[in-house]
Amino acid sequence: MSDMPSQPRSVFNPAASHHQRPRLRPVRGFPAQIGEQTALGLADARQISDKAVFTSMAFQVVLPMLDGQRTVDEIVAAVGRGLTREPLEFLIGQLDEAGLLFGPVFEAIEAKMRADFDGAPVLPPASTAAFADSLAEHWVRMQRPEAERSAPVEMSDEYRTGMGVRRMREVFDQWIAEALKDPNAPVLESLPKGIIVPHIDYQRGWVNYAGVWGRLRGLARPDRVLILGTNHFGQETGVCACDKGFESPLGVCQAATDLIAAFRSALGPQAGERVFAHRFDHEREHSIELQIPWLQHCLGADERGAFPPVMGVLIHDPTVNNGESYDGLGVSFEAFIAAMRSALASVPGRTLIVSSADLSHVGRAFGDDREVSGDAPEVQEFRNGVFNHDREMIQLLANGKTDELIASMAWQQNPTHWCSIGNMCAAVKLVQPTRVHVFNYVAALDESSQGMVSSVGMALE
Repeated sequence: MSDMPSQPRSVFNPAASHHQRPRLRPVRGFPAQIGEQTALGLADARQISDKAVFTSMAFQVVLPMLDGQRTVDEIVAAVGRGLTREPLEFLIGQLDEAGLLFGPVFEAIEAKMRADFDGAPVLPPASTAAFADSLAEHWVRMQRPEAERSAPVEMSDEYRTGMGVRRMREVFDQWIAEALKDPNAPVLESLPKGIIVPHIDYQRGWVNYAGVWGRLRGLARPDRVLILGTNHFGQETGVCACDKGFESPLGVCQAATDLIAAFRSALGPQAGERVFAHRFDHEREHSIELQIPWLQHCLGADERGAFPPVMGVLIHDPTVNNGESYDGLGVSFEAFIAAMRSALASVPGRTLIVSSADLSHVGRAFGDDREVSGDAPEVQEFRNGVFNHDREMIQLLANGKTDELIASMAWQQNPTHWCSIGNMCAAVKLVQPTRVHVFNYVAALDESSQGMVSSVGMALE
């Protein structure tokens, strides 16, 4: 085994206990091309650190042994295969510098993230800011002669921000017009109690974002919006609430403090404290944030220029552990439903409930040993099986049979990896709709055609 070439030397400290017995934090591995070699990239699965480490693919066998129990010499002896201390020490130093080992470096990164989170009333944009920046850059490139479009783009921060906002609104309008161009498409006469929209990237999910949010334009504005998302990366094992507002390139939605306070009160002191304990999970979570600019663009601001205030809540998977938190310590699915029903009934005005949900995640990108692209009969059969399963589960949801959906998914062990069973079922249970519109269903491949994600656009009246 050898480390990757042309990298700065990392610092291994033989006196540091977390280097002597290294313990790897949850990481996400991915292939990366460095020069002529394919390297193993390692990034923070919790997204607390934004740094990555690149090393030899051969080190895959080493990573499970970084469990905090073995010394460096014990790891070398257990792995064999020509591994020596020097490349292992190099890797340990790299991982520590990137905050991917448990130890003082990670603790400092985490402490700063938490201090920054609690020090601001709203969460700054991440995914939506990157989208706006990309739109601004693309616009500038397209104004150039074709031969010059590959050259670096330089813009002032002020110009980038202004152009990003302008282009985001223009693109949203274009997508809404396209999604609703059928003159016979169903319309909503009044603001629904709830909606179900995707949280996949806009480029792949725009039809369902635009097809639902676009139908809310011109309708009465809600007094607040409750957005239910999925906890993709965080530490909370049950329901995870946020006490912050949310910002996008289009502006700020302040926190819905009345609903937040009522919900905390309805849970009681102990559970009310626990549901916000891992509020930091919202720092890197995209499923809430991606709805904010659509909300702002389609619902608009009031006469004071204020957008509807927002409360964000991440819902765990109720098919696991019978709806209790995964470790039995967090706030359960049913406890959330009961407390939120009480809270919603106690605050004045109207609350729009948004389920930010994706459905199936299939293909090699998600651990399936199956192709999802192409016209081979077995591939088409597999895709059709996914589509049919999605539609069966969507129908249960549309019929209000959330308990049956949860039981079915638990019994089948969620065969197509739905990621948002919790927030979809929670939305339906909270709204208790008398009428459900299923506007559209989409399944989209990623750029590599190694993964397919499906989503649905729905309104709950």
